[in-house]
Amino acid sequence: MIPTLLAAQTGPWLAIIGLVVGIILLAALIFLFTYGSLYIKALLANAHVGLLEIIGMRLRGVQPGVIVNSRIMAIKAGQPIRTDELETHYLARGNVPNVVRALIAASKADIPLTFNQACAIDLAGRDVLEAVQTSVNPKVIDCPDPTKGRDTVSAVAKDGIQVKAKARVTVRANLERLVGGAKEETIIARVGEGIVTTIGSSESYKIVLENPDIISRRVLEKGLDAGTAFEILSIDIADVDVGDNIGAKLQADQAEADKRVAQALAERRRAMAVAREQEMQALVAENRAKVVLAEAEVPKAISQAFREGNIGIMDYYNLKNVQADTSMRRSIGGQPSEGQSGA
Repeated sequence: MIPTLLAAQTGPWLAIIGLVVGIILLAALIFLFTYGSLYIKALLANAHVGLLEIIGMRLRGVQPGVIVNSRIMAIKAGQPIRTDELETHYLARGNVPNVVRALIAASKADIPLTFNQACAIDLAGRDVLEAVQTSVNPKVIDCPDPTKGRDTVSAVAKDGIQVKAKARVTVRANLERLVGGAKEETIIARVGEGIVTTIGSSESYKIVLENPDIISRRVLEKGLDAGTAFEILSIDIADVDVGDNIGAKLQADQAEADKRVAQALAERRRAMAVAREQEMQALVAENRAKVVLAEAEVPKAISQAFREGNIGIMDYYNLKNVQADTSMRRSIGGQPSEGQSGA
């Protein structure tokens, strides 16, 4: 009776214990399947990464697979990079596999590149692997950039003829100046400036057409790669063409502008002459009005002379005869009489 009661009481506890043990074993199996494979993989590749380190990576928010695989790749290539260095770069939001691949590529090509330099380049937003590849395999840059809507750089020689040129710049990445160095846009701008300067200093466009290599020589002499992330290996002129006669066009425009100025000045003088003529006509009319007013005083003066006895009747008739004779002479000569002068 007692054994039966004990069995009835311990049955549920055994089931609970069995369930807990089963959960623990299942968690252990999942843990071993998830992290044990990484541990064994690193151990077999002689790139030891502790099991506790793997667990710590997961707790710190780091993907263990990325770190372990990157360390294996680095160790196999002879790059003894510590796990904590890879983890630090990962936490800084860097591209760990890309950095390791860049270090391996640089090592194979005998290019000096340290892990810290690679991390700095990667964190600066540059593709460090592409930079190493560009350092090994030089890159060709078109000047001007055809994606910007221009195919040639235009400049005017001293004889006024426009020359259009297109250059191809072969550059190699300078890893030491990659952080803080200017990008491709600066190279394109400087080469374009050198092309304009060289063509503009040429006495004739024929010199540029006969010797297009003078452009590349003078541009290379300026050291245009200073302060950039690249080293210019060569500048080749891909195309040279003759454009418009800018000098003649400017002269024609200047002549047209001078003509317009002369026309404006002539119109100004004409307007001033018209205004002066109107002023003189007004002045003549004013003087004629004064004459009419003065003539209006003559009868008054004659009347006053009669009253005072200064003039006789015969004198008055003689004056009228003189006036009539003068009027007749004016009529014969085609001149207006005094009465018609104000008309």
